[in-house]
Amino acid sequence: MAAHSQGPVSIHPVKDKADKREFVELAFRLNRGDPAWVPPLKNEAFDLLTPGKNPWFEHGKAQLFLARRDGRTVGRISAHVDFLALEQPASQGMGPGTGNWGLLEAEDAEVAHALIVSAEDWLRGQGMNRALGPLSISIWDEPGLLVEGFDTPPTIMLGHNSPLYQAWIEAEGYRPVKKLFNYAVDIVDGFPPLVNRIVAAGEKNDRIRIRRVDKRKFDAEARLIMGILNDAWSDNWGFVPLTDSEIAYVGKKLKDIVFEDLIRVAEVDGEAVAFMIVLPNINELLIGMDGSLFPFNWARLLWWLRKPKSKRLRVPLMGVVKKLQNSRMASTLAFMMIEYIRRDGVANYGAEQGDIGWVLDDNQGMNAVADAINATVNRVYQLYDKPLS
Repeated sequence: MAAHSQGPVSIHPVKDKADKREFVELAFRLNRGDPAWVPPLKNEAFDLLTPGKNPWFEHGKAQLFLARRDGRTVGRISAHVDFLALEQPASQGMGPGTGNWGLLEAEDAEVAHALIVSAEDWLRGQGMNRALGPLSISIWDEPGLLVEGFDTPPTIMLGHNSPLYQAWIEAEGYRPVKKLFNYAVDIVDGFPPLVNRIVAAGEKNDRIRIRRVDKRKFDAEARLIMGILNDAWSDNWGFVPLTDSEIAYVGKKLKDIVFEDLIRVAEVDGEAVAFMIVLPNINELLIGMDGSLFPFNWARLLWWLRKPKSKRLRVPLMGVVKKLQNSRMASTLAFMMIEYIRRDGVANYGAEQGDIGWVLDDNQGMNAVADAINATVNRVYQLYDKPLS
């Protein structure tokens, strides 16, 4: 983190486009020296923060803040309330009175303190009595603070932050409430014999069909998959349902990096009951782009998208409908989808490693699947909460 003079820290609500540009640019300046930080595309970073672009704002409101010292911008934070999250049962992590903050970047502990206090004050002004964070901005974006696994760049759609932030946040009275795991697994040589036996048994079962998605029917396939997701994850800690417009937005955002052989839908007796989405790791390309596609990165990106090579593949989402969860059928379908995508990932993309995450620390089913394929935790994210008395 940069050295600084000792003037007072002042906090400014983001009011216009110039402020928002400063908010986005600050992350580049503060993280540029971190070899594991992957610069996001700046237009995507702007869209995340912009009502009318990001459909989260149809059911949420946010205030962004900048910290300044001696005329320089030295920190940023977002504070937000998700009205759908307020409707969830409190026993599931969100619920009435729970507001959020995130997108924290700060030069030092004094700046972090001033920003967190401002976010908490804003949340109190919205009638909130508990802060849960960090979230950037939705639970579906980049939840949690990275607390283990700083040495390697994250794969697509996983967050990264300074290792200093944990102590600064905990100094503000925040306590850990939930851990999120990301698993790494070597995929070149296949999985243990037990997994192969389960897959072989599933292949003999006439009730089961594992199919690729059909990109020609992309919108329908996206709705089908997200419908399964909303059912499969509805009892999970932190769950907030995805709205129709969010599903369409996610689909549009991912369409260019969706490949039919990396996504599977599982059907039982003709009914779609499970899915697995795997994405090539575009971060391998973005890490050298400094957030911009101009002037020549467009061509690099388009060339890569024609036939991507990706050493690491990421599994951001998989799910099995609730009525089958904790059944033998559920684990059979999971292992079949994982194995089929593994084969295609190695053969068609040159993949060597899979990333599965994030996975809630108390998700026994997914943690057991990860264990069975010899996956190991390589990144841990922590969510914190604090009463706002």
